[in-house]
Amino acid sequence: MIPAFLRPMMKTHRLVMLAIALIVVGACAYYLDWSWVPTYWNSGLILEGLWTTIWLLVLSWAIGLFLAVWLGLAQAAGPWWLALPAKGYCSVIRGTPLLLQLWMLYYGLGSLFPQFPWIRHSELWPILRQAWPYAALTLTLSFAGYEGEVMRGAFLGVPHGQLECARAFGMSRFTILRRIWLPQAIQRALPTLGGETVLQLKATPLVATISVIDIYQVSDRIRHDTFIVYEPLILLALVYMAITGIIVLIFRGLERRLPSKVA
Repeated sequence: MIPAFLRPMMKTHRLVMLAIALIVVGACAYYLDWSWVPTYWNSGLILEGLWTTIWLLVLSWAIGLFLAVWLGLAQAAGPWWLALPAKGYCSVIRGTPLLLQLWMLYYGLGSLFPQFPWIRHSELWPILRQAWPYAALTLTLSFAGYEGEVMRGAFLGVPHGQLECARAFGMSRFTILRRIWLPQAIQRALPTLGGETVLQLKATPLVATISVIDIYQVSDRIRHDTFIVYEPLILLALVYMAITGIIVLIFRGLERRLPSKVA
């Protein structure tokens, strides 16, 4: 008797793909040179890069989504003096490359702050002189800009009659937002949020251009130290695929559970 959770995996085409994947992994493990892995694993460099990638993704996703909710709400139902700046912000973020935004913040603000003595002598200066705050800020603002437009469409997709009924029952605006409008908007935006989260993960390697040691920077350093090209890149691809798989599973679980709670 095959367990229920394994039945989708037992289809013929999936078994063939799994067999091919195992053959490829086995060939890579046997024929390629992995002697460098224990050295960099024991030094903690691989774990440090992996941890940097994960916390940058989680932090920028959480804060970015919080900002995106208000950006979407401002465009969907806010007055013009809120909707217009929100729309302009989302347009600028979506219309410019992420690498350009990263360099403008790092080389722009990073060069501007030292000109102010009160900043150089403040307790924040040891943090502001590092690269990771600008990386986290750029990823957060970029994610907020893209998801702000997604949330705008999600808010507008909620049937207007439900909101009118809630007002007729005497609910306050905040209660309507918390119990009806926001949950249904999140439900509608969830598949897109899952895809955007994967794209956010794939955007994190750009922080290596400002000397932040993420997992991509670790791979690049290994290639420069050992002159081994393919093995670090293959391991890097496996790491990104594993994190992507976890993200997909999380969002699929949320998509199955959220409708019942919203209803």
